[in-house]
Amino acid sequence: MKVILLEDVKSLGKKGEIVNVNDGYARNFILPKKLGVEANSRNLNDLKLKKVNEEKVAKENLEAAKALAEQIKAGQVELRIKVGEGGKAFGSISSKEIAAAAKEQMGLDVDKKKIQLKEALKSPGTHMVPVRLHPEVTAELKVVLGEEV
Repeated sequence: MKVILLEDVKSLGKKGEIVNVNDGYARNFILPKKLGVEANSRNLNDLKLKKVNEEKVAKENLEAAKALAEQIKAGQVELRIKVGEGGKAFGSISSKEIAAAAKEQMGLDVDKKKIQLKEALKSPGTHMVPVRLHPEVTAELKVVLGEEV
C-alpha cells in the first residue's frame, strides 16, 4: 500500500514522502497513529498543493530577509560604553543591547538570537556584527561604540 507520511517515521521516511509499506503495517500502525494517509488521488493532490504553498511561503520569507539585510547594511547603531582611565571598559555590550538599539535607532525589529556575537563587545570603536536573518541570508550590522567617561 502506498502511504503519504504526515510526520517523520524512523527507518521509513520523512514528512511528505510517498512510501510503499505492507498493508498490515499501514492499517495497524501508520493510519491509526496519524503518521500518514493512504496515497489516493485526492491526498496526492492535497500534498502537491501543500508543497507549492510551502515553496511560495519560503520564497516570500527569503525575499523579506534579503530586504531586511539591505536595510541593516545601510544603517549603523551607536552605543556608549563606560570607560575608565587607560581606556579600560567597564562591562560590555551584548546582543540584547544591540537588538534594542537597532529597534530604537533604525526602527528594525531584529531578534537578539539572530545576532551572532562570538563574545560581548568590550572595546570602543567600530565593530561589524553578523546578523543571520535566514539560513541563506546573513547581514553585517555596523555597531559604533563610543566612550562614556
